[in-house]
Amino acid sequence: MILAHNGKLPCIDPTARIAPNATICGDVAIGANCSVGFGVVLVAESGSVTVGANAVIMESAVIRGVKNSPVLVGDNVLVGPRASLTGCEIGNNVFLATGCSVFNGAIIGDGAEVRINAVVHIRTKLQSGAMVPIGWIAVGDPAEIFPSSEHEAIWKVQKTLDFPGYVFGAKRPGEGETMMPDVMPRYASSLNKWHVTDEIISYE
Repeated sequence: MILAHNGKLPCIDPTARIAPNATICGDVAIGANCSVGFGVVLVAESGSVTVGANAVIMESAVIRGVKNSPVLVGDNVLVGPRASLTGCEIGNNVFLATGCSVFNGAIIGDGAEVRINAVVHIRTKLQSGAMVPIGWIAVGDPAEIFPSSEHEAIWKVQKTLDFPGYVFGAKRPGEGETMMPDVMPRYASSLNKWHVTDEIISYE
């Protein structure tokens, strides 16, 4: 499904293959000889999405451009099934495996690999040629890479990256408190308003 969003239409190179049940919404550009698989979602929420040439975006991957964090995907990139990319920059020749997650403000250098179920956290810079092992977490600038069991070491770096402030413009809650009752009504309302004028252009 192809949708206009906020007055902007996707721009898809005629040599690209788009699966019939992929969803492409708004200010999204897809380069030459790309393949966008079944169930993929490419949505320019409040920031653009640009995909270079020869990219393969596999089944059920989700790529979202957000305010102040457009998505840039380089040439010859593989985005594996169920991968999630939000507001990040992906260099050329990058391998993003099944189920990996790359968050707002992250930058992944050319030739890097993010393996199955690995995470590149917000505002993290992964060097060219670096590799995040299966299930591990990259965090910080420059990235430090930890196994998921190293929660305290991850948190020491992650806390300084200020996820609540950077993503939601919210203050980090105190111990035993939650930001969800304050953040979610505002976030849901903004998404609802943002998409109310979406227009289906094509079901192909």
